[in-house]
Amino acid sequence: MAPTSTPQTPFGRVLTAMVTPFTADGALDLDGAQRLATHLVDAGNDGLIINGTTGESPTTSNAEKADLVRAVLEAVGDRAHVVAGVGTNDTHHSIELARQAEKAGAHGLLIVTPYYNKPPQEGLYRHFRTIADAAELPVMLYDIPGRSGVPISTETLVRLAEHPRIVANKDAKGDLGRASWAIARSGLAWYSGDDMLNLPLLSVGAVGFVSVVGHVVTPELRALVDAYTSGDVQKATEIHQKLLPVYTGMFRTQGVMTTKAALTLQGLPAGPLRAPMVECSPEEVEQLKIDLAAGGVQL
Repeated sequence: MAPTSTPQTPFGRVLTAMVTPFTADGALDLDGAQRLATHLVDAGNDGLIINGTTGESPTTSNAEKADLVRAVLEAVGDRAHVVAGVGTNDTHHSIELARQAEKAGAHGLLIVTPYYNKPPQEGLYRHFRTIADAAELPVMLYDIPGRSGVPISTETLVRLAEHPRIVANKDAKGDLGRASWAIARSGLAWYSGDDMLNLPLLSVGAVGFVSVVGHVVTPELRALVDAYTSGDVQKATEIHQKLLPVYTGMFRTQGVMTTKAALTLQGLPAGPLRAPMVECSPEEVEQLKIDLAAGGVQL
């Protein structure tokens, strides 16, 4: 059973969007995934996003996605919220993935905005609602117009919040003004999907983070949100500032590339990336070492 959740924090406060470890020959590394998931939960994560962008979901098969959810649940399912990414730019395919994730035992669903085909707001509304109707699991929307090509408007978020299973939003829009209005009007539990804005989003009503840098600094993220929610904004700000080199370094290129490089440096499961993603160059790895060291990360 997943950890206790509340309407205000349905998936906890600190979640990491987990990479998908592969073996040297590019196959799914389920043992590595279990070890990494256990490490991340031991570090202080309330939940893990499986099969998200950082999990290289565009290049894993339906069967691999289901196997990964089951493996992570076997490792940590009684201690963490295991949330399965099921969003695609094909509503029917997303429904299949949602039902598959539910059957595999996932505790919740993450549904990204349909990408590339750029549907209008009514199309987004129908897409999200139809998927939410297809499974009996709580849903976190994922608003990331830089990747999807279209934002979820505040009006659409308010409409979607009326659905009993759409309970949260992962915000990677990078617009604190729009976030402020959407939080106030929708009542959705708001999660930062942009690590550099973790603290600013808390200040306008977010409840936690869906992080990439959580792979390497989960204790610090936990300390940041705990300080902020207890009223110690100065301490939260100090932690935020200490983490700035980590935030910057992990996103000098694609986050999944730097994350797998960082995990490899720490001796944790990661493995290669699937094309069209590529491994960091030696120069990029050296810069990453400098950035992480500046943020206090031990390698």
